[in-house]
Amino acid sequence: EIEKELRYLPDWRDSAQHFEWGDDFGGSDETVLTWHFDRPVVVHRFPADIKAFYMKRDPDDDRLALGMDILAPEGYGEIVGGGERATDLDFLKNQIEKHGLPQEVFEWYLDLRRYGSVPHAGFGLGLERTVAWLCGLDHVRETIPFPRMLGRLHP
Repeated sequence: EIEKELRYLPDWRDSAQHFEWGDDFGGSDETVLTWHFDRPVVVHRFPADIKAFYMKRDPDDDRLALGMDILAPEGYGEIVGGGERATDLDFLKNQIEKHGLPQEVFEWYLDLRRYGSVPHAGFGLGLERTVAWLCGLDHVRETIPFPRMLGRLHP
């Protein structure tokens, strides 16, 4: 079935068919996945190596991060991304080092955890993409009053 739907989009077909463990979803992968649903899809527990350093690990499988994306149907893609935040100071320091990030830049963040923390999570909502999906628009640019385009970077 996917072959039939993607016959005119060979790059997307190749991307979807050659997806392997540890790869991150690209926009085309999300589009292919959401063509098969008529309601939002929640994708969760991504490989930890492709997620931000502050994402908490799955206690049952350390290879996974406790993160999720909500993908809008009909090819609109990711509308929400979020996850549980790590609260262990030593884990965060190790992750910063593992990701090759300068620790001094994140001292303020580490200070938030240094004296104790509570379990918490966060998310980001792609407002324009959500509006495009809810309104059935052809492109996310239609939701932005002054979209950046080739030849026009400022309103």
